[in-house]
Amino acid sequence: MQKKNIEPADGTRILIVRLSAIGDVLHATAVTHNLKRIYPNCHLTWLVSPPADSLLKNNPDIDELLVWDRRIIDKAFARKKLGTVLHCLKEAKALLAAHEFDIALDIQGLFLSGILTKLSGAPRRIGIHERHEGNFLFMSEMAPDTSEPHKIRRYMTALEPLGITADKFQPGLVLTLTDSQRAWAKEFWQDHGIELGNKSRPLLLVNTRTTWPDKNWPARNFGLALRQLTPAVQIVFTGAPNDVPYIKEAQQELGRPSLSIAGETNLSELAALFAEADLLLTGDTGPLYIAEAVGLTTLSLWGPTHPSIYGPLTAGHHFILSPHNCTACCKTKCRHKTNACMNAISPAIVAKELISLLK
Repeated sequence: MQKKNIEPADGTRILIVRLSAIGDVLHATAVTHNLKRIYPNCHLTWLVSPPADSLLKNNPDIDELLVWDRRIIDKAFARKKLGTVLHCLKEAKALLAAHEFDIALDIQGLFLSGILTKLSGAPRRIGIHERHEGNFLFMSEMAPDTSEPHKIRRYMTALEPLGITADKFQPGLVLTLTDSQRAWAKEFWQDHGIELGNKSRPLLLVNTRTTWPDKNWPARNFGLALRQLTPAVQIVFTGAPNDVPYIKEAQQELGRPSLSIAGETNLSELAALFAEADLLLTGDTGPLYIAEAVGLTTLSLWGPTHPSIYGPLTAGHHFILSPHNCTACCKTKCRHKTNACMNAISPAIVAKELISLLK
């Protein structure tokens, strides 16, 4: 099923299929950026699902954005509502049928993304080697496999059949902020009593939760680490509305004034706020990659996943790996039901690294 490498001609219409999640969609922007950098005259369309679409709206490498909500079909699958599943697929087919594609690149590797790639009508459909079964059934060819563990480098293999080999890859995620977004962020911080640009009062953002239960560091540990910082450091907790109880627990352990903006922003607004900060403390989750994309220095905590697979590839990012012997299992839930790998990360070690970076 693998074909000879054929470079796209000027005007070639290429569809990118990467629906979700936040971090993975941002990882895939490295694919579109390198594709557009080398073939600037191709026409790129991206099929994406909310809420990740908000991170792609101003991307200069994307000529057209098609938004299809996969959350509806995911719920229908879970509830075994076949009629809703078929209706969603018909909507996707109609959305794609309004366009003509020469090539479709499936950067997700799911059975569902394979169906959507097939529905695009592109005669040339290129898939990547991921762990998911059945995706290859919908592809006209498969990209070469790679021994590289990192997700971005694995995504990049989709470009090899187009003549873009690994040695041509330039790392970096793309998330473009408008002038109005930047102005809004400055006003937001001012309204919340946060000083910007004061080196003696650095702004530290803290993201306490992830979407995987076993990637979460205990909320109490965040407070224990942060309480060792000088009071001059401005500490702001970010997150979703559901994160509020954990943030309150961390704030209680911190024992000094701090700010929580959990639930106050959408993803694009969060990106604008990140661009004005000095440092982000987080686990392996979407905000880590938003920070990378806008140039914010990060300190991230790793247990069941590993930065050699998922971590930022650009400079300015620092990692603390769990010392526990059970790490990098890549499971969404700890099979031992202990979260021992994340619990093994010492607040003292995190505090030491934060103090060093904030200097």
